[in-house]
Amino acid sequence: MKQDEQQGPVRARRWARWRDKLRDRPKVEFVYRIGVGFVGLVVFAVGIVAIPYPGPGWAILFVGLGILATEFEWARRLLAFAKERYDKVMAWFQERHWSIQILGGIFTALVVAGTLWLLGAADWTAELFGRDWPWLNSPIGLGS
Repeated sequence: MKQDEQQGPVRARRWARWRDKLRDRPKVEFVYRIGVGFVGLVVFAVGIVAIPYPGPGWAILFVGLGILATEFEWARRLLAFAKERYDKVMAWFQERHWSIQILGGIFTALVVAGTLWLLGAADWTAELFGRDWPWLNSPIGLGS
């Protein structure tokens, strides 16, 4: 076994020992779990918001669930379920005719454009180019 390959199990054992020491201190463990929960939920929420946009929205969501899964059993189960469902949906989508895939892309583009409009980004971008089109104003008053 190479030196790099041996480091993985060594790190895992070191992490497990550190985590066991935390369990011996209930108050510290409680604060640690709250911190992990907060960070995991924030990353998860950013992932949900980023899903329709170009980029790693699903990856961010899965990272957030992975963070939560380090401390919470419900998150481990949800992560396994979500990965399984995601793989099935992506396999189904790739098996469809190219026209269905294009419709999926158009739908995604419409969701992105709609959320950017609702958040006021469309109006803001138009103003950068010297355009003042009232129909680009957010109907909920954001970005004004």
